[in-house]
Amino acid sequence: MGRSGLSPKAWLALLAVYIIWGSTYLAIRVAVRTVPPLLAAGGRWTLAGILMLSFGLRSRGESGERPSWPSARQWGSAAIIGTALCLGGNGLVSVAEKRISSGMAALLIATVPLFVALFDFLRNRARMPMSVIAGLALGFGGTAVLVRPQHGAGAVDTVGALTVLAAGAAWAAGSLYARNASLPERPAVATGMEMLCGGIASLVVSAIGGDFSSFHPAAVSARSLLAIGYLVVFGSLVAFSAYVWLLRNVRISIVTTYAYVNPLVAVLLGWLILNEHVTSTVFVGGSIIIAAVAIIVASSGERRPPPGTGNRADLAMEELPT
Repeated sequence: MGRSGLSPKAWLALLAVYIIWGSTYLAIRVAVRTVPPLLAAGGRWTLAGILMLSFGLRSRGESGERPSWPSARQWGSAAIIGTALCLGGNGLVSVAEKRISSGMAALLIATVPLFVALFDFLRNRARMPMSVIAGLALGFGGTAVLVRPQHGAGAVDTVGALTVLAAGAAWAAGSLYARNASLPERPAVATGMEMLCGGIASLVVSAIGGDFSSFHPAAVSARSLLAIGYLVVFGSLVAFSAYVWLLRNVRISIVTTYAYVNPLVAVLLGWLILNEHVTSTVFVGGSIIIAAVAIIVASSGERRPPPGTGNRADLAMEELPT
């Protein structure tokens, strides 16, 4: 154990969540260069869902028994959550990254905890602590800095930016719904169901939008295919497994730090690998948002785990849709 009290295994899991989930924005940017955004997102989540659900249904719990097939009610909850998170959240991020940089998308999606705090207040009508009010004001102020109309070099596409904010709102809404939804207790089963339902929903919307008729597999680059494979294996399976392990073995206040580390990793990788510009506006606005997220996360302290984690530790991770 080091000074932080974390074991080497805990540090490895935490770094996996930091780096892998931070890199997913770059992978999405590469994937959508030659694959329609919702088709790429739908394929990713459907495949990941099948793998995760198969593993969950075949694995034996502490009692040595395999879980039973989920009920119709549980499938209904999974469909709502998966559609909100995978289609509304991640799907819209994929659409937006056709217009804005991966680093910008990561900074804007960091507003998810702000939406969660706001929606939670509106739903419960509970008194909001001053620290949360300050965090909300600061966070949305930083967002305004990033999305305000600009001209010339470094200008941010307003439509793309607003699409990411819509994705953040959808992810927050799905996360809040997941807190009390009827889902299987096994994390892998619940998560696999949500991934599968969200992936199918994304593919359906992609088909309605005409992606299948205009899609030409021969035009897909090897880099895009590798990016989608990376998102399935590392983004959806490896990092999630590390996250679930952390929730059970490390303090929540430490685990939730990924909410403001991931955007920094995404911006750095976008700059290093894709030559994305980091302007003074991006630096100032992004710094404000990350500071606001830190305030919101700190204000929640150890009172409760992120929504949807609890015993199930399912996919409903409120901080960001990776």
